[in-house]
Amino acid sequence: MRAIWKGAVSFGLVNIGVRMFAATEERDVSFHQVRRGDGSRIRYRRVAEADGEEVAYADIAKGYVLPSGETVVLTDDDFADLPLPSARVVDVLQFVPAEQVDPIYFAKSYYLEPEQQAVKPYVLLRDALEGSGMVGLVKVALRNREQLATLRVREGVVVLETMVWPDEVREPAFGFLDEDVNVRSQERAMAESLVESMAGDFEPDQYTDEYREALQQVIDAKIEGREVVDTSPAKPDTGQVVDLMAALRASVDAAKRSRGEAAPAARPARKAAPAKAAPAAAKRTPAKKTAAKAPAKKAAKVSKTARRKSA
Repeated sequence: MRAIWKGAVSFGLVNIGVRMFAATEERDVSFHQVRRGDGSRIRYRRVAEADGEEVAYADIAKGYVLPSGETVVLTDDDFADLPLPSARVVDVLQFVPAEQVDPIYFAKSYYLEPEQQAVKPYVLLRDALEGSGMVGLVKVALRNREQLATLRVREGVVVLETMVWPDEVREPAFGFLDEDVNVRSQERAMAESLVESMAGDFEPDQYTDEYREALQQVIDAKIEGREVVDTSPAKPDTGQVVDLMAALRASVDAAKRSRGEAAPAARPARKAAPAKAAPAAAKRTPAKKTAAKAPAKKAAKVSKTARRKSA
């Protein structure tokens, strides 16, 4: 890996020299724009609007357009001279509980590796973060932009997570939030049961990018000249759910079956007994008792006859 930034973490009066590395990478299938007929690559040229001449990359600067239409040209030297204390310093502002930082603020993750002479203070900061259960709230300037970020520990390495500013988070202004939706207690309980039945530990290795795999199969098929066959499962019915409780109950049962648990058997519907059934049953009861005693009387007669014969 190649370091994208070098500087120091300012931790109170302690400066810890670090190098920054991108902690993640996108593994998407990349494409180029080409001409459909022969696959010839399409190139874009940087040309000046004033005269149409192509501009070399070294001659490109940044321009800020004024309301009057005039343009202020800023070069790399102008950005380098910005009076930012966070230009080469990760400035720790304070330490806050990790659960108080909404994940919506997070943007990108970077590993911080200590310089050789800064290993001990780096380890001290790392252990202090782990022991406190907090994250460090910091400011850092990356790519000509000051950003808010947090410091946390992952697998023994301090990770810097850049964040968006509060005014960059959009308000969720959706109409349904103002609607009075009536949710029955039974539906809520069944939904909670569904969540519980699908709960488990987060194991990221068991998830894969199926879209990327399918796209690669299409590319391989094009290379080999094969016909591409759609083997994806049937799409689920996305129609309106008529019986919410039935759908939730079925979802809970399916989740339990997928985990190897037996789904509860459906209870048969109870039928009401006819109104005259009870008296009829009462009349039959004495008849059963009489039938039961009849063999006993016969047995008694046989016993008396046998005693007379023996006498």
